[in-house]
Amino acid sequence: MAPESNIVPFPTRKNSADNIVSFDRRELNSILSKYGQLVAAGEWRDYALNMSVDAAVFSVFRRTGETPAYRIEKRPKNAARQGQYAIIGSDGRIEKRGHDLKLALRIFDRKLLKLTEKE
Repeated sequence: MAPESNIVPFPTRKNSADNIVSFDRRELNSILSKYGQLVAAGEWRDYALNMSVDAAVFSVFRRTGETPAYRIEKRPKNAARQGQYAIIGSDGRIEKRGHDLKLALRIFDRKLLKLTEKE
């Protein structure tokens, strides 16, 4: 018996990079625009991106090394139901959910309005 016949190949996913959920350029521009406004207002300081097979997550932090203040999630499996975009607070509660990212990001306009009223 040839030694090659005893080799069992390791199972791999074909095109595993194609299965990863990510934000496209338009979505990322919308998120980073809102992020920049809140950084300029002194509310946010850091962010992190996480992309997996199930979801893409943009987390924002008030201080480095803390738990995220908000998570902006894209879950395509929820697109037919509640909408693929969700804004989740630091306590895990869903603040806003929808089919359109720009409408979901409007939740932060209230925060910006409150910050400008204090000045």
